[in-house]
Amino acid sequence: MILLATLLFSVASESFDKQFTGRSLRFDYVHTGTATEEHIAYGKLRLEGEWPESRTRLVDDSGLGKYLFEVLDEKQAKVLWSRPFASIYGEWESTGEAETLRRAFQESQRFPEPRTKVVLRLSKRGDDNTFKPIFTSAIDPTSRFVDRAPITPRGTIIPVFEHGAPATKVDLLVLAEGYRESDRAKFEADLKRLVAVMFATEPFLARKADFNVRGLFVASPEAGISNPRKGVFRDSAFGCSFNAFDSDRYVLTFDDVNLREIAAQAPYDTLIMLANERKYGGGGIFNLWSTVTADTEPAAYVFVHEFGHSFAGLADEYYTSQVAYESFSKPGVEPWEPNVTALLDPEQLKWRDLMTAWTDLPTQWGQKAYDEMDLAYQAKRKKLIDEQASEEATEALMREVKVMSTELLTKEPNYGKLGAFEGAMYEAKGLYRPELDCIMFTRNPTNFCRVCTRAIEAAIDRYSR
Repeated sequence: MILLATLLFSVASESFDKQFTGRSLRFDYVHTGTATEEHIAYGKLRLEGEWPESRTRLVDDSGLGKYLFEVLDEKQAKVLWSRPFASIYGEWESTGEAETLRRAFQESQRFPEPRTKVVLRLSKRGDDNTFKPIFTSAIDPTSRFVDRAPITPRGTIIPVFEHGAPATKVDLLVLAEGYRESDRAKFEADLKRLVAVMFATEPFLARKADFNVRGLFVASPEAGISNPRKGVFRDSAFGCSFNAFDSDRYVLTFDDVNLREIAAQAPYDTLIMLANERKYGGGGIFNLWSTVTADTEPAAYVFVHEFGHSFAGLADEYYTSQVAYESFSKPGVEPWEPNVTALLDPEQLKWRDLMTAWTDLPTQWGQKAYDEMDLAYQAKRKKLIDEQASEEATEALMREVKVMSTELLTKEPNYGKLGAFEGAMYEAKGLYRPELDCIMFTRNPTNFCRVCTRAIEAAIDRYSR
């Protein structure tokens, strides 16, 4: 068996070498549109360093993502390489603002540099869950229009642990955001503290040997990041800010090209921006990156939760928190995320094969009592936000609701069982999660449910095999 696996790896690597140079290309573009139309505007091709991802898993078969990026041969007869992803634009188009305003967002796709001319294709998932092209472009990787300037060194790479060559490991790069030069020791301590929590959490604990983790310290002129609700605007290395899509806790940057230029100094498959902030916040978008603020009480939880989004494509399983989305998941459409279902066909439940003990579908739980408790919490939290209350006050409220929600959920007859529990992905009705509680549902547990665990394992395999 070992001999066969070695042979297959060798054949796949040989195929990679015939088609690709071993370096990385980055396609920068602008994603623009409204709620009813969208367009891709070609930016440029940028040569980076050595290709860090798998050289054997070239064509994605996960079925995930709102979008799909592909590299095809010149005749468009064969897909040479592909990756699914989600995007800031893809979230924005579901907000009310998209109904009245056209906006543009920077995006980038990295892929192994082809040896010959190829076609780039970007497709979007339709309501029937098939991908339909929205952009194609023929490129010549040897062209003089490819930016081949050396990557400018900026900052310092900090190894946390390394277990092998980038092509056979998941390479996680954690970037310092809002740390001044004098804050370097703090960044290193924050980095090691939060990475330690992640790798004490399954399945990361069991799969630690499949990861390389590095930090990249880049000094910012000021400490912290922007917080528009409080009239605070700061010059930070990557331009992260609270209040993305007018959600107080949502932290994003819209300066993707700058981020990619700086990150290209180190091999990476996945990125986390660690913000030097006391305020609670973060974010995570599949195959883009995640963000987390370092000094809030739940920082360790957020670090792991948001990585679940960006790395494995996991959906939020909560549904009462205030968000800007108005049509994040269309009724009657099965979500692509592996841990949420519309339960359109119970016989085809995504995680049915994991259900060793049968439960009814949908699975009963005390949603009414939970909603009363949680909606009261959301109202109190909104009041604190509107009053610009201290972080200590917000965290005290979080601790209070954690005690109450833990007691409610753990007393449920179906607690710990797999099923289809109504309420998920910002919808109280019509969408279902696999278990009553999970890291993707509340801040209570220290573990992922079985469905989320499987999705994370699959993501690890895609980069380390």
